[in-house]
Amino acid sequence: MTPAPQISVVINNYNYGRFLATAIDSALAQRGVRAEIIVVDDGSTDRSAEVIRGYGSRITPIFQPNMGQAAAINAGVARSRAPLIAFLDADDWWSPDKLSRVLAAHAAAPRAGLIYHRLQPSFSDGKRAFAPIPRSLCSGEMARRLLRSGGLWPFPMTSSLTVTRVAWTMAGDIPDGFRISADAWITGIVPFLGPVVALPDALGAYRIHDNAWYRARDDRDMLMRRVAHWQETVRVTNLALTALRLRGQVRLRDHFDHQVAVARLGHPDAPGPLRLLGLGLRNPGEPNLARRLRRTLRALIHLRRDRAQLAEVVRPS
Repeated sequence: MTPAPQISVVINNYNYGRFLATAIDSALAQRGVRAEIIVVDDGSTDRSAEVIRGYGSRITPIFQPNMGQAAAINAGVARSRAPLIAFLDADDWWSPDKLSRVLAAHAAAPRAGLIYHRLQPSFSDGKRAFAPIPRSLCSGEMARRLLRSGGLWPFPMTSSLTVTRVAWTMAGDIPDGFRISADAWITGIVPFLGPVVALPDALGAYRIHDNAWYRARDDRDMLMRRVAHWQETVRVTNLALTALRLRGQVRLRDHFDHQVAVARLGHPDAPGPLRLLGLGLRNPGEPNLARRLRRTLRALIHLRRDRAQLAEVVRPS
């Protein structure tokens, strides 16, 4: 009889057939752990199905119509069996000891609902792009921090996240609105349900390519998308907190990145530079004082530049 898995791996994929084998291979190459590998293809139109079928019985494949990242991850979790669930985006990959390190961390902190680690941003040729992310790490009880920061913290991305089945069941499936960036739901609600454990090492790679969210410099379209995303994240987080009968609500007025974005977009009710300065310097979403200062000054520089460019556009000729 095959022993039960210690950890379930859910890989979500949509049209990343050119990257998918690297992700699957890195999950299969994990050392010192019994893991089941579930690959959910969300209606890809490239060669993803061919790649997935090539692994035979070594993985559990799920093929579904295109419904978005949330639906793909939900389908993978529904099929999983282990008490821990680790997530991997199809364009990223892990180091061979990632899962064993996560298991050890959970054994040391069994009450934790979320375990994460840094990722190394990397180009497709394997070269490092910049320093591991997130720069700052947060461990322990997180509820008070998130209530004071509008839900903002140096949250990790999907491929570094592991949740307990207990926490997942309490939170419920990822809402359908998270067609992309489903990690925002996991990192937004699970820290209210139990302690967080942060591992300092980069135990995986975040691939830098032309994806939905990464840009070397934010443009107006990206800022608008992020504002809409933060607004939806706060809305559903508050609905979940109410449904779970947890005290407090997160507020966008406390969310430094949201307030900076609406100011840069020129919203009429956006805060001015002085309020942004105060909000940034007090921002509990960034625990490191030096980074908080740099982040605030950088935001104010971007705001000044955006306003200068706008003035150039509207100045009469």
